[in-house]
Amino acid sequence: MDDRNLMENMLMLEKGVCDLYMHGAIESSTENVHQTFSNSLNDSLKLQDDIYKKMQAKGWYQTDTAETAKLNSVKQKFSAQG
Repeated sequence: MDDRNLMENMLMLEKGVCDLYMHGAIESSTENVHQTFSNSLNDSLKLQDDIYKKMQAKGWYQTDTAETAKLNSVKQKFSAQG
């Protein structure tokens, strides 16, 4: 397994952890538990962002820039539903 595959696996695992912490925060029955999940989620989001930025810097994670017309179309679609 090479560095790229390791980083991809780390990123996917961290995204999964973020999902679990988010649901934990949503389902929390007390403020203390909610705050603990929220803090853990924020820490995991930071780590996920760090991994993403390192992968992007190496050219391993490419993103496409959204066209303004497409963004405006989606924005209009959802604002009309509200």
